Amino acid sequence: MKAKIVVVVAVVMLGIAGLFVYSKKPVAPDVAFSTLQGQSFRTADLRGKVVLVNFWATTCTTCIKEMPGLKDTHDRFHARGFETVAVAMDYDPPGQVQAYVERSALPFTIVLDRDGIIARNFEGVRLTPTSFILNKRGEIVQKILGEPDFVRLHALIEQLLAEAA
Repeated sequence: MKAKIVVVVAVVMLGIAGLFVYSKKPVAPDVAFSTLQGQSFRTADLRGKVVLVNFWATTCTTCIKEMPGLKDTHDRFHARGFETVAVAMDYDPPGQVQAYVERSALPFTIVLDRDGIIARNFEGVRLTPTSFILNKRGEIVQKILGEPDFVRLHALIEQLLAEAA
């Protein structure tokens, strides 16, 4: 009887250990970003914040449609430790990106992916819009293809902001 209990406990412990190993989230790639204003930072510099990394283009109608929602999301959560990094795709002309950002008064960080390295490192993004939600530890919690469901996105951001770093 004692041997059976030891076996059952061992199996349960292995199962719990397996769940821990397989539930570990991938860490976002540590890439270099360059903003429209020429400032540089890395993914690792964002640790301690909940981050939405959004790949977009001025020629993408869905991207343009989702921008007011991204702007509202940023305004709603930024003061609590939320960052939005909008990465303009390499085929998007910088002047066109700058003009759109100014026209739309986007309040978040805009990055130019001049050589496509950022998109390649983020799972080879080719379709826009594509967004990644990062937790405070820099792990990718969710990938969103297309326009997000903002109610669900806000609930996820609330949850991640409440977690310890």
